[in-house]
Formats: sequence, C-alpha cells, structure tokens
Amino acid sequence: KKQKDVKKQALGSGSSVGGSSGGGSGAAAAVSGLKGMAGGVKKQQQAKKAGDPGANPRAFAFQSAVKAKAYQARTAEKEQRRLHAPLSERASDEPPPLLVLVHGPPQVGKTSLIKGLVKHYTKQNLNDPRGPITLVTGKKRRITLLECPPDLPGMMDAAKVADLVLLMIDGSFGLEMETFEFLNLLQVHGFPKVMGVLTHLDGFKEPSRLKKAKKALKARFWTEVYDGAKLFYLSGMQHGKYLKREVLNLARFISVTKTRPLTWRLDHPYLIADRFEDVTHAEPLRLNPKADRDLLLYGYLRGAPLRQGARLHLAGVGDFDLQEVDALPDPCPLPGQDPGIPGGTAAAAG
Repeated sequence: KKQKDVKKQALGSGSSVGGSSGGGSGAAAAVSGLKGMAGGVKKQQQAKKAGDPGANPRAFAFQSAVKAKAYQARTAEKEQRRLHAPLSERASDEPPPLLVLVHGPPQVGKTSLIKGLVKHYTKQNLNDPRGPITLVTGKKRRITLLECPPDLPGMMDAAKVADLVLLMIDGSFGLEMETFEFLNLLQVHGFPKVMGVLTHLDGFKEPSRLKKAKKALKARFWTEVYDGAKLFYLSGMQHGKYLKREVLNLARFISVTKTRPLTWRLDHPYLIADRFEDVTHAEPLRLNPKADRDLLLYGYLRGAPLRQGARLHLAGVGDFDLQEVDALPDPCPLPGQDPGIPGGTAAAAG
C-alpha cells in the first residue's frame, strides 16, 4: 500500500506541474524513495532464503505429518530398546536354570502340563510331580518347573523368584480371582515375562463359538498383562495327556525365550531349595520336641554371591544365621559338562 501511495503522489505532482523543473525534481525524489523501499524488500527476501531462524519460525518443523509420526515412533523404539536391553547374569560359565512358574486356579491343569513338559524333554512318565523339577532343554539351557502354591503367601514368595510365568486360564470360564491376585503380586515384584495358556477348550462344540471365545480371552489377557503377550491354546486331552504337537510348540517357545533379569535380584543372593535335610541329633529332640533344628538346604544360587555368616531369610519362617556354605557338584549338568567338578551355582546352606 505504501508503494502504491508513493507512486500515486509522484504521478499527481508530475501531472499538476505539467513538466516544470520543480515538478520534475519532486517526481525524481519520489521515484528514488520507491527504489529504496524495493531494495529493503529484496533484502528481507534474501534473508529468508538464506535460512535465518528468526525469519520463519516454521522453517525447521516437519512438513509431513507421516514423517513426524514415524520419527516419534523411531525415537520411542530406541528408548525402549535401551531400557529393555538384556543384562548379564553375575554367575559362572553355566548359568542357573531358568525358573518357570506354572500358575492357575484349582483344576485348571497345572500338574498335567508339568507332566507333559517332563515327558517331552525326558521321554519318561512322571506320575506325581513334587517340588521343583530341573530339566535340560538344550546345550546351554536348563529350566526348573515349579507349581505355584494356591495360598496367598505362597504366591507372594513365588512371584519374587519367577523368571518366566505360565499363566493357565480355564477357557470355558475365563480369568478367575486367583489370576488377578497373582498379576497384582507380579506388578509389585518387578513383573517377569508372562505367557498365557488356555485350557478346557474341548467344551466348545461349535467352531464359531470357539473362535469368538479365543478372541475375547486374548483381548482380556492383553488388557491385564500387556499388548502382544504370547497366548497358547491347548485344545484338549487324550488319554489324560495334552496333545504332543501343542506341548511341543509350548516347549520350543520356552527353550528359546529370553528373559531380562531384574536389577534387585542381581544385587541380592537367593536360593530356591530343591530339597532339604534335617540333620538335628535325636537326643535333643527326644528331650524337647520343639528344640531348634539344623537344616541343610540344597539348590542353585542366583543373584549376588552368598557370604558365610550372613543372615538368611527363610520364606514363611523367619531369619536365621547361616553357618556354612559349600559348593557341590552340579546335580543336573549341561551336555559336555563334567558332573564331578564342583559348580559355582550349586550350593548347600546350613
């Protein structure tokens, strides 16, 4: 607008004077002012083309919403990879077995699943599984199967030491109260890797109802655990056992799965007792049945080193003094490992 007004004034002064010398000088002054303003505009345009940050605040922003979304997703993925990078176990060359905890409500098929996995790995039938069961699943891999106790204190203790949880769900009923309670305990104690196992699916006679039930249970399981959690389906049983193909798929996934050790466990020594022995003399027990007893606990040491003379907390009982710690030969050696050489993970505490 300023340029147009100046131009009009210059033309008006020229026409009114009618070519006089005074009018010519006024028109020349107006034209020179117009050229100066045009030069200022050109300088501003050159400054914008030069990439001056103060010239255009949106010059360095994303020009495409798709590129902006992809950049944010890539940044978030890098951050998650950094947070979930695998940590190394502070153990010897032979790491302790991976503790696989089998949890579920009563009559959901926990014992049958443990029997099926033992049959798959050892080719032997186990009629009455009791306590932790350690199996060799590969050249450098061992697992310890443990059935979760049904009471709340037992579930709390099991949640503290589990590396991988097989969460068994009755497909004909859905998630029960025991499952929700155990998931809350897992969240408090670090939330290890969780895999779901659906059972009792042979009760659905129509394929459409079975498909609908699987979809609904998978969505609910992802809501309670996390999106993308692995969920296996055990369609039914034959002669009191799960199908070989379905147990094979589950065993393969257990054998290759990678777990992230929790920082608290790496900084504290802990031991899952595979067995114990009562070595108290008979005479004090004859005089006083409630006398103090001496126990030997056998198991694989995990986490930090265990020092002799330290205080030991026995889950559900209390705190005790640790009298002696001995390294023993590995009771379940890996292929190619000499079982007679004492291992750094097998230990006995008295």
